[in-house]
Amino acid sequence: MELSKFIGQKIRNFREQRGLSVEQLADKLDTTRATVTRYELGSRKANQDVLFKLAEIFNVNVDDFFPTREKKPSNVIYPKEGLEVVSIPIIGEIACGDPITAEENIEGYTDEIFEKPIPSGNLFGLRCKGDSMEPTIPNGALAIIREQPEVEDGEIAAVLVDDDSEATLKRVKHQGNLVMLMPDNKTYDPIILDEEHPGRIVGKLVKYSVTME
Repeated sequence: MELSKFIGQKIRNFREQRGLSVEQLADKLDTTRATVTRYELGSRKANQDVLFKLAEIFNVNVDDFFPTREKKPSNVIYPKEGLEVVSIPIIGEIACGDPITAEENIEGYTDEIFEKPIPSGNLFGLRCKGDSMEPTIPNGALAIIREQPEVEDGEIAAVLVDDDSEATLKRVKHQGNLVMLMPDNKTYDPIILDEEHPGRIVGKLVKYSVTME
């Protein structure tokens, strides 16, 4: 059984053993009924913070949500000293007016290893689409972004352009009152932000990872 489904079954078992409805558990977690249902089905990963809250609600140990240590997947990474694993939400579309990491924007989570100290601020992941930032960032890479409204010239930022709900990754260059979004792939033209084509920076690239096929 997949780990997420195993954990989901555990959550459901603990909830039913304690006589809680899905709605009641959702209230205790300060989330929605749909989210709890996805946790229990294993279609959405319950991150570390959620598991700690559930452990407190159910009065169990966090380890009780997992198989015995001998049965844990062999690809679990135990970081060396000076490194830390952080669970980061992966953002799909960004709903207008909502915080970047609002529940409705999150499509999953990723565990990323950082050297200490971990970058401060709110971190989220974006899946790169297209080749406009190649060869620096390939199509399909997972970009980790720190939420911030400004970046320095030459830094790579996640930017919402016009009314798009998906952020684009580009290098930022300021020129007078204009902001130019520069692709690393020279076959693409820059995107110019101005009054007719507004946009806003939502964060700065802090790292990216590529899954090897």
